[in-house]
Amino acid sequence: MEDKNLIVPNIGEFKDVEVIEVLVNEGDFINKNDPLITIESDKSSVEIPSLLSGKIQKLNVKIGDKVSEGSLIAIIASEEEKQKTIKNISEIKNENKKEIKATININKSEEVNISTNNQNSATLASPKARKFARELGVDVSEIKGSERLGRVVESDIKKFVADRVSKPTKFEKYEKRGVIIDEYKHSEFGAVETKYLSRIKKIAAPHLTNSWNKIPHVTNHDEADITEMEEFRESLTDIYTGKKKKITPLAFIIKALVSTLKKFPNFNASIDNIEEGKITLKKYFHIGIAVDTSNGLMVPKIRNADIKNIAQLGDELKKVSNDCRELKINKKEFFGGSMTITSLGGIGGSFFTPIINLPEVAILGIGRSYKKQIYINNKFMTRTVLPLSLSYDHRIIDGAEAARFNNELKDNLGKNFAYKLAI
Repeated sequence: MEDKNLIVPNIGEFKDVEVIEVLVNEGDFINKNDPLITIESDKSSVEIPSLLSGKIQKLNVKIGDKVSEGSLIAIIASEEEKQKTIKNISEIKNENKKEIKATININKSEEVNISTNNQNSATLASPKARKFARELGVDVSEIKGSERLGRVVESDIKKFVADRVSKPTKFEKYEKRGVIIDEYKHSEFGAVETKYLSRIKKIAAPHLTNSWNKIPHVTNHDEADITEMEEFRESLTDIYTGKKKKITPLAFIIKALVSTLKKFPNFNASIDNIEEGKITLKKYFHIGIAVDTSNGLMVPKIRNADIKNIAQLGDELKKVSNDCRELKINKKEFFGGSMTITSLGGIGGSFFTPIINLPEVAILGIGRSYKKQIYINNKFMTRTVLPLSLSYDHRIIDGAEAARFNNELKDNLGKNFAYKLAI
């Protein structure tokens, strides 16, 4: 039987789409419907599955290649070659077993180590499955595969982790205060419902966990007096129609933040190697904006915010927000940021502790503005204040620098600055 080609199937109207992941290697055994590559268009990412089972004889694509319907992905070995390889593997396993038995007779005390080493060498799993296991902190060699020849797939890894979680050790059942946890199922106490996270939240979850675990977060809370800024914003009119021009306060906050970042470049940085003390200072100003959608939180970037005026920023904020909610935004727009702004102003609330969007080193949380009596020039005055929550990476930013940053930001949001921003 001749070798067969694995090609890109019908993918609709898309042509010359980029390969962003190659999920198999030459020599891998695959089953029908196993994913081969991941392609990404402007609208979505899609995994291309195999229509055949067998051994990858030759791989014809790499990351960054452009493919269309009919493009060759790989050549899969003939059935004869597949059976020959399976036979070889079987013979190798039999030889290993003989070696193990011989070694046991020589030194019975080494039985466990020999069995473990043999299992490690014989574990079959795709690169994607191995990557998934690494992300969960699991040794793939400890997992019993459910596929042919004991091949480990993602479902095996999930079951392995679930079994460990559902069977806590004696000490894992107790907290420091002696309270028993995970002793009963939730359903034993009443009605429950099982739901699954949206794809966006599933993608964000490990990223947030990674950020929280790796970055020593500190949050500085403050308030900015934005009375003049709000008065100026409310007074804006369209020069052609004379009608009131509605521009979100977020556009002003972006401009004020960019001006502050120019004075404090450590906040517009990323850590390359903390052991070597190496960081990258960014010369661009791409501000991330947390957008609340029905699918979860997305953080697209407003590019080159330093060269755009208030009206342009307002228009762009509307566009990227709509693109996120309609899932039309390019995946690349979630990367390459300077610093992120997350605002609860439209919902409510004041202070909170936002999680830094790795690899950035700071994030600005905005609460809902409110009226407050402030003592100015020997008398109390009603002012509009904006709650600020600045979380920063304490490895490269200290508390004094964060306090100065907030003071500069407050000045930039305060009296007279709004007029400069609009020019």
